[in-house]
Amino acid sequence: MADQRHAPTAGDAPPRRRGQGELEAQVLAVLQQAPGPAAAGWVQERLEGDLAYTTVMTILSRLHAKNAVTRTRAGRSYLWQASADAAGLAALRMRRMLDGEADRDAVLASFVSALLPHDEELLRALLDAASADPAAPDRES
Repeated sequence: MADQRHAPTAGDAPPRRRGQGELEAQVLAVLQQAPGPAAAGWVQERLEGDLAYTTVMTILSRLHAKNAVTRTRAGRSYLWQASADAAGLAALRMRRMLDGEADRDAVLASFVSALLPHDEELLRALLDAASADPAAPDRES
């Protein structure tokens, strides 16, 4: 019996595989559009592509571990809500990377030396504003 599978042709492109960070950003964007806390199934329905429910749950759980989303128990499942935006998620990733390095001074020095002039000016302005704000959290830790 002949093989009935579809043979790929030159016009067939394999589905593009998204990276974990891209999926996390997409899930956060969907949650930010929600009118309130949302179920994982609601999130799944609004994501591009054909993601499995378990994949959505994995991403939501990872975001929860990073404090980028909150969850509240609703029966036997959870309702999810964004607590960070895409910029906040990127900042959490940067902080986690920095926390994983033994020589924080060297990492920060290397980061600052590689900044573009505009980014360096912006960083200086943000640091100045944070140090001038008496309500800013104590950053000594």
